[in-house]
Amino acid sequence: MASWNSLGLEITYEAFGWIAFFSWSFSFYPQVILNYKRKSVVGLNFDFLVLNVTKHSSYLVYNAAMFFSPVIKRQYHEKYGFGEMIPVAANDVAFSVHAVALTAFTLFQVLIYERGSQKVSKTCIGITVIVLLYAVVCVFLAWPNHSWLWLISVFNTIQVIMTAIKYIPQAFMNFQRKSTVGWSIGNILLDLLGGVLNFGQMGVQSIDQETLVNFYGNFGKTLLSLEVVLFDILFIFQHYVLYPVKNEGNPTIMEENITPLINSEEKPQLANV
Repeated sequence: MASWNSLGLEITYEAFGWIAFFSWSFSFYPQVILNYKRKSVVGLNFDFLVLNVTKHSSYLVYNAAMFFSPVIKRQYHEKYGFGEMIPVAANDVAFSVHAVALTAFTLFQVLIYERGSQKVSKTCIGITVIVLLYAVVCVFLAWPNHSWLWLISVFNTIQVIMTAIKYIPQAFMNFQRKSTVGWSIGNILLDLLGGVLNFGQMGVQSIDQETLVNFYGNFGKTLLSLEVVLFDILFIFQHYVLYPVKNEGNPTIMEENITPLINSEEKPQLANV
């Protein structure tokens, strides 16, 4: 197996990776905290959340399998060369585990906090069902020939596609509302930093190994970083230029009429049985 040629580049690689991990991991908390303070998830697009948990679950399957499975590592080396380094680091696995947990917790907040008339769209439900069915079919196709590297590449492709799709509902919702209230900019700033460092980590490895294999050998990580940077720049432009707000933490949403989930003035009526 390949080893590092430069100790300095190895240290830089590890530093970039773990800073990206903490940046991306912490990026979930501003939204969670904002939801808690407002006791509301109005302004947070539910399609984004559902697509996001699908994306991170797929990425977790890829990262964990590539990092822990000796069989998949062997298949990777057989395809790209035994002198190449595995393109998944420990920080990638740690981030995926944390991302699935925090995204699931944010979905829990949707169930307990004020959400107005917002709901998951039929389009989002349809996309999610199609993705899950596709993943199941691919598992059955890979099983006879033990094509595990191909299978986790499918999950990697899913996470790339879901990354591209998941941001669109939130960006469009911000455009419709002409506001980013309820959508945490802290999330975006930390997300952007993580994307830049994640891409830089791959660059450092390429410089040390004098090859670009890790870029196309893990195209999912490459495209993920590029997608994150592009969409985060769009959200920053929406928040600071198009729809600036003075106090995002104010729980009163002026531009929308919010219908409480439970009307305290109404008592539930029991049906006659």
